[in-house]
Amino acid sequence: MTQGNELFSKDLGEFLAKIRDWYKNDREKFKTNYEKTIQGLQPYPDGTPDEVKWDWKSGVERLCEFFGEWYEWPSGVHNGLDYIEKFSWLTYKNQAGLDFVLSGPGREMTADFTNLQGMQMDGKLDGDKWKMLIEKWIEELGPKRMDEYKIEDWQTFNEFFIRELKEGRRPVDAKDEIDVVVAPADCVINMIVDDLTAKTQIPVKSVSMNINQLLANSEYAARFDGGTAVSCILMPDRYHWYHSPVAGEVVEACEDVDGAYYGFKSLPDLLDKGDVGYGYDYSDFERFRRGYLIIKTTYLNASGGPAGEGYVGMVPVGLNSIASVNFLDKFKPPLQTPVMVEKGERIGNFKYGGSLNILLFEKDRFPALQLLQGQRIGVLEQTERTAKLFRGADFTRSRRHGRPTP
Repeated sequence: MTQGNELFSKDLGEFLAKIRDWYKNDREKFKTNYEKTIQGLQPYPDGTPDEVKWDWKSGVERLCEFFGEWYEWPSGVHNGLDYIEKFSWLTYKNQAGLDFVLSGPGREMTADFTNLQGMQMDGKLDGDKWKMLIEKWIEELGPKRMDEYKIEDWQTFNEFFIRELKEGRRPVDAKDEIDVVVAPADCVINMIVDDLTAKTQIPVKSVSMNINQLLANSEYAARFDGGTAVSCILMPDRYHWYHSPVAGEVVEACEDVDGAYYGFKSLPDLLDKGDVGYGYDYSDFERFRRGYLIIKTTYLNASGGPAGEGYVGMVPVGLNSIASVNFLDKFKPPLQTPVMVEKGERIGNFKYGGSLNILLFEKDRFPALQLLQGQRIGVLEQTERTAKLFRGADFTRSRRHGRPTP
């Protein structure tokens, strides 16, 4: 999801020549701010795997070497995020690094490279290279996981990445019970805030969130004042469509809230908190590229009758890399009239990059995650997958940082 295509490089060579020129001429303090970033680099946390480290140095050539290597990376399911983590060390507890990637030519640099990667994933560069990448992912996922999906003649990696499930593989629970909320995606869920504020950032359990900013000053933001937010993080080897958690009417939609492409204050904190995303400061995501929908739904009273109308928000966030948030045509803005949506109906997808949904609920309407006997609460994982995608218990150290899709 990018803007201003006339500013983007047509290939890697043009991109590298551009940032070399920016550094040489210190365009809008590009060199100055990059060198401040290098000076502010923090030591790697204990236990950081060697494969996600990068020997950042002063000067533009090491930066160009990094982008050149990243562009050529042979991604598999579990190593595709190594370069995102390598790049994140520039901003790890480093205000100079955050300032560099969030503004000016530093932000232009990340947007330009993101666009190049997007063209790669959409098959517009490098010929048939991505057919080999698809074959590698299929091999790593294995027949058991691939059996969930329709097998098609995918022509690009992004077509494969948003592959569709076979019919009946995700039945919608309690579809006719309008008060039951369902998971919007195949995801790891965390209750992240239980006292949202529409106007100011108030720390809650080490978390803060500004709803006005998150929803780009939507007129519906105040509806969630004092309410609850739920984080739904997708893993790289899972289904990458997101669906409506409730039935009702989509009364407002925004597919493209402009924001940053990179800029985590501490990516290890998101990936390694005892559960993916648990306790993380989600105010980071108020500045990332994102979309949102507001769904008007019906509340029930104790006898099962209607007890008025309320609202549920859904915020798909483009994290790092391609930063794509794509709605189906039915939900694309601007909406002239409210659009009916069924519980479990597909809303849109994340292409490679972008893998977080934040659900928003009004005050006192979603106090906790609640399950009925016999419903799925998780999976008995293969140890190889656990070591690469999750951390484990608080009192243990993972063999590798857990990590969501970029």
